[in-house]
Amino acid sequence: MSRFTLDQMRTFLTVVRLGGLHRASVALGLTQPAITARIKNLERALACELFERTSGGMKLTKRGELLLAHAEKFEHLVELVQRDVVDPSGVEGRLRIGASETVAQCWLPELVSQLHTAYPRIEIELKVDVSLDLREALLSREIDLAILLGPISEYSTDNIVLPGFDLAWYTSAKRNPSLSAIELLQRPVLSYARNTRPFRELKEELFERLGPDAALFPSTSLSACFRLVEADMGVAALPRALGREYVRAGRIIEFDPGWVPSPLQFTASFLREPKSHLNETAAALALEVAKRYAESDLV
Repeated sequence: MSRFTLDQMRTFLTVVRLGGLHRASVALGLTQPAITARIKNLERALACELFERTSGGMKLTKRGELLLAHAEKFEHLVELVQRDVVDPSGVEGRLRIGASETVAQCWLPELVSQLHTAYPRIEIELKVDVSLDLREALLSREIDLAILLGPISEYSTDNIVLPGFDLAWYTSAKRNPSLSAIELLQRPVLSYARNTRPFRELKEELFERLGPDAALFPSTSLSACFRLVEADMGVAALPRALGREYVRAGRIIEFDPGWVPSPLQFTASFLREPKSHLNETAAALALEVAKRYAESDLV
C-alpha cells in the first residue's frame, strides 16, 4: 500500500456526504476531473475500489464503507490537532463566508478584519446574497459560515443567534407633506425578498390594515429600496442602522403609521459535520462583533 494524503481523504468524505463528484467539486472549489483524480489515486493507494459507478450514481463498496468510519475519525483527529496544537497564525486554508446585505453594510468588514488578524494565513472568500440562497449554499457546502435571517432548522446545522436590527418606516423627503401616515402606507410598499419572514409579516399586516389593495413590491437589494424611497417611488420598512445616514443627509425621513415590523433576526450558522474549529471560532467572533456594533449603535 502506498501513502494517501489528507486532501484525498477529505475529498472522499466530501463525495460521500454530498453524493456525487459534481457537488463535491463545487464544495471544494475544484474541477470535477481533479476530484475524480483524487478518488482514483486514493483507491490506488489503498489497493481497492471505494465506489461502485452505476447509472444511478456512486455507491460505496464494502471497502468504502469501512474506510468511511476510519476517515471520519481521521478527520476529527486532524481537527483536534489544528485546534489544540497549531498556532492560529500558522493555520492555512480557506474560509467562505456568506452574508446578507444588511450585515454586509454594517459589521461584516469588522468581522473580516478580526479574522484576518487572528488567522493571517487564511484566505477569506465573501458571498453577499439573499438569505434563502445563503441557506442553500451552506447546506450544499458551498460556503462554511452563513450570516443570514435565521435560524436554519436542519438538524445538521448549528445556529448562533445574533443581535437583531430594528426597522423603521421611511418615505422620501420629497413626499407630499399633506399625506398622513396611513395614506403613505397606501403607496407602493418596498420590501425584503419573497420567501422571507419580513416580507410575509408585512404582507399579512398590510392585508389586515388596508385589505387586498395593499401594494407590496419585494426586492433583493436594500440599496435599491433606499434609492427608490428617496426618489419618492414608495415607502419602506428598512433597518434603522442603514437608514440613519440617509435621514441625516435629508434624503429620506421616518414616519410612524402606528406599527413597525419585528426586528430582523440574524444567525451565524454552520454545519455540525465535519466539525471545524475555524468555523466555530468565526461564528463566535461574529457574535462578538455584532454585539459591539449593536452597543455602539445605541450611543
